[in-house]
Amino acid sequence: MNNKTVLTFVLLLCTIIAKAQYQQVNDIPYTESTNAYAKERCKLDVYYPTDQKDAPVVVWFHGGGLEGGSKYIDQELRNSGYVVVAPNYRLLPKATIDECIDDAAAAVAWTYKNIEKYGGSKRKIFVAGHSAGGYLLDMIGLDKKWLAKYGVDADSLAALFPFSGQCVTHYNVRKLQGIGPLQATIDQYAPLTFVRADAPPIIIISGDREQELYGRYEEQAYFWRMLKLIGHKDVSIYEMQGYDHGAMPHPAYHILKEQIKRLTAPK
Repeated sequence: MNNKTVLTFVLLLCTIIAKAQYQQVNDIPYTESTNAYAKERCKLDVYYPTDQKDAPVVVWFHGGGLEGGSKYIDQELRNSGYVVVAPNYRLLPKATIDECIDDAAAAVAWTYKNIEKYGGSKRKIFVAGHSAGGYLLDMIGLDKKWLAKYGVDADSLAALFPFSGQCVTHYNVRKLQGIGPLQATIDQYAPLTFVRADAPPIIIISGDREQELYGRYEEQAYFWRMLKLIGHKDVSIYEMQGYDHGAMPHPAYHILKEQIKRLTAPK
């Protein structure tokens, strides 16, 4: 057996071992609702390391303007030592905005109550998501009523990572109210309504302000400023210069990983 053959065998063996360290379970129902649309959409995937306990957990909410999109686990989150939970949720206009937010809360509550079965720690649940996903996680992380319905305290979350999340009332919620995307409103469906000093750590990540969707950078900057002014002690904002709304998650994952490392470091 020559050196090239040995090297090929070793690389193949390493690939098999690496793959064996992670498993993925798909389409787990996270709600007991008998509603047909809820039974169709309210499912999640769990990707987890098989050789760890008390691992950090990332709950990842997909984007799509609350009207589209589907659960996925980005390659950036794989093989990182995390348990990753990727939920679907009901979508507008077939569902109401209350149902969309409630689904997000139910998925996080399921994670809190079940993740130890997959080697994750319920003390290290980091909730992240892009665009509409970032909006949903801000709503359930700041307005405590959504998770409280399921017996979970929003303040038990380790941190919130909105990637280019809407901070005023979501533009597709406004569309249903006959309001255009450039006419902002702030009501009970706006994360800005619920800024509070005692919320979990919040790491706000935006695309380039000149390339973002509907002035998204500026509203996130205002969100950051209001959290600072109200007395929040662990809130930060990053701008991914040169990256538009759709492309900004790629560099943002590095920030997520570094912040998880910071927040889980021994004290």
